Amino acid sequence: MSGVFDEKKMLQVLGEFIPDGETLLAGIHGNTLQVNKKKSSNFDVYVGITERYLLVAECEEREYLDGFELIADLRNTVEEDIGACFPLTDIQRCIIKKGFMGATHCSITLTGDRFLKLQLPKLAGLGNGMPHHAEYREKVIACLSALNCEH
Repeated sequence: MSGVFDEKKMLQVLGEFIPDGETLLAGIHGNTLQVNKKKSSNFDVYVGITERYLLVAECEEREYLDGFELIADLRNTVEEDIGACFPLTDIQRCIIKKGFMGATHCSITLTGDRFLKLQLPKLAGLGNGMPHHAEYREKVIACLSALNCEH
């Protein structure tokens, strides 16, 4: 789990989804709370913002322990459920609320009846693996807030 709090790893994972001509403005560690309106989830994700896109990518392949062996979790991923790269113009509604221990919850309704609820924690793990988390978190929240969102 601590490996997900690594800014270099985050840049690598998000880099796979950045459209040509775009530059990552901010990226942070977060969690999904809900994917689609009927499916709750709780996965570590990296959340990124470019000038025209919101990126959401799972931090690592999900696995579960079966006895003494790690087995790949083959359930749908966030990317398979709704995608990983969303034009900001596809965001129809974004409700931003304060959560537990300084976290921010963002309920995002996208075109095509897609829905995603993210938790953006105030802190990114122990140590200094993500030294820009607080600064970039504020950039992500400011970008989503500017999209005619509800607070």
